[in-house]
Amino acid sequence: MEKEFLQIIQKNQGIIHKVCNIYCDVEEDRNDLFQEIVAQLWKSYPSFRNDSKFSTWMYRVALNTAITSFKKNKRRPDQSSLSYDNFQLADEKYDTETEENIKQLHKAVGQLTGVEKSIVLLYLENKKYEEIAEITGITQNYVRVKMNRIKKKLKKFMVTEE
Repeated sequence: MEKEFLQIIQKNQGIIHKVCNIYCDVEEDRNDLFQEIVAQLWKSYPSFRNDSKFSTWMYRVALNTAITSFKKNKRRPDQSSLSYDNFQLADEKYDTETEENIKQLHKAVGQLTGVEKSIVLLYLENKKYEEIAEITGITQNYVRVKMNRIKKKLKKFMVTEE
């Protein structure tokens, strides 16, 4: 069972990395969350019943773990440290406008709640509303409503930044 689990994790580790990247800004935190998600997946693996695709189940466990971790970290004071990225000089060939837009969007997404982040992540992964509903455990209709609200919220955050 352990060998089978490790093969599946190896094959689908991109899902975990995406979840970690959306919930953590610092590499150290991403690594910690990655380990925490793999541990939860291993703990939950015996209960996987093949009722849905493995990737759907994996997203659900990963997002629930990330949201729980996100809530715990919200209660702690800010412990972020300066990273190398803060000191990098811009490359002349680099498209600074695109990079700035990406940074603003990332910052705006960072202001969303844990559940909203998970919906945005899945939406950006081109998941259909039906699959987002299955992964998050909310109705498809509510996913649509929530996504519309999130889009408005992101626009508001983006305008505020300018």
